[in-house]
Formats: sequence, structure tokens, C-alpha cells
Amino acid sequence: MIKEVLRYPPECGLSHVAALDENGDEIPAFTGKYQEVRVKILARAPKGVKFFHSIWGLKGLEKQEVSRKEW
Repeated sequence: MIKEVLRYPPECGLSHVAALDENGDEIPAFTGKYQEVRVKILARAPKGVKFFHSIWGLKGLEKQEVSRKEW
């Protein structure tokens, strides 16, 4: 089950998304290019899933929580 979804910044050159389960492991069916997995994730992510954008911070790549709609 999806617990959190992380979207990497465009500066990484990936436009990549990683969906993680309750153990922090990637879920391959929901991991990939944003345009390819976005609709599938939004359709199947249960209420309570946390959505994040990765941003560059002082300590390198950091997570910033965003709303489901903003993601």
C-alpha cells in the first residue's frame, strides 16, 4: 500500500516519482516518470497518503510536504 509519494525536482533531469510503502521501499508499479504514473497514483492512493516535492536545501535534497492537489 502506498504511504508516501515523492516527486523529484526538474533540476535532477528526471521528472521522476517514487512511491513508497510503509517500510520505505519503492513500489515499482507506481514509480517512474511523473507524466506516466501521476494518474495511476492519484486514482489508487488511499486517503492519508503523504505527497512530497523534493527540493534542494542546505543539506542537499530535502522533502517538502504538499497537498495532494498541489502535487
